Amino acid sequence: MITLPILFEDAEALVIDKPAGLPIDRPRAGGTSLENYLDALRLGFQRLPLAVHRLDQDTSGCLLLARNAKAHKRFAAAFEARQVEKVYLGVVAGPVADDDGTIALNLSKISSAEKGWRMIAARAGKPAITHWRVLDRKEGMTLVEFRPETGRTHQIRIHALAGLGAALLGDPVYGSGADVTTGARRTMLHAAALTVPREGKAPIAASAPLPADFAALGFAEVEPEADPCPPTP
Repeated sequence: MITLPILFEDAEALVIDKPAGLPIDRPRAGGTSLENYLDALRLGFQRLPLAVHRLDQDTSGCLLLARNAKAHKRFAAAFEARQVEKVYLGVVAGPVADDDGTIALNLSKISSAEKGWRMIAARAGKPAITHWRVLDRKEGMTLVEFRPETGRTHQIRIHALAGLGAALLGDPVYGSGADVTTGARRTMLHAAALTVPREGKAPIAASAPLPADFAALGFAEVEPEADPCPPTP
C-alpha cells in the first residue's frame, strides 16, 4: 500500500492528503479503502482515527480524521454549523464566462433503475451555496477555486454543471467521464485546503499540494486568497 501523506497532526486530529481513487468506506465488492490505513494512522495512539467528513472516491486532498469520539463529535458539529472553511480546486470541462461569483441552487436526490442515484438542482431541494473564482483558463477547460458554504452531496459537481454551464472534467455521472483528449481519468476535483476552528486552541489548518494530474493539464499551484465569505460564527 502507498503511504498517505499527513498534512496536520496533533493529539486530537489528523488531516491526510487522500489520493484520488481511494474510497472512504470499504466497497461492497471488496478492495482497498481508507479502513486499510487506519491502523498505521494511529501513530502510537490507542484508538483508530475516525473520518469526520466525506470525500468522493475520485476526489483528492484534505480529509480530517479525529483521534477520539469526543473530538469527532466537536469537529462534526463544526461542519454542521458551517464553521469550517473548505477550499476546492476543480477543472470545469469548458469555458467559464465570468471571473467569480456565487452559486445558490437547491439540490435534491433522485434515482432510477437505469442510472442509479444522483443529485439534481431542484427548487424543492435543500439549500446549497458555493462561492467560486476562476484561477486559470486553457483551451476547452477552466481551473476554478470553489468555496462551498454548505456541504451537500455532490454540491460542487452539480453547481459546476448547473451554475457554470459545464461539468467537471472526467466526471462520469454529470459529465462525459474519462477524457481521452486531456488524459483526465477521474473527476478533476481536489480538496486543496481545510480550516477547522477550535475553542481554546489554534484552528486545524491544512493544505494539500496540487495533484500531478492537475499539473499534467498545464495548471500550476495558485496561492489561495483570503476567504471572501468567512464561515458563519
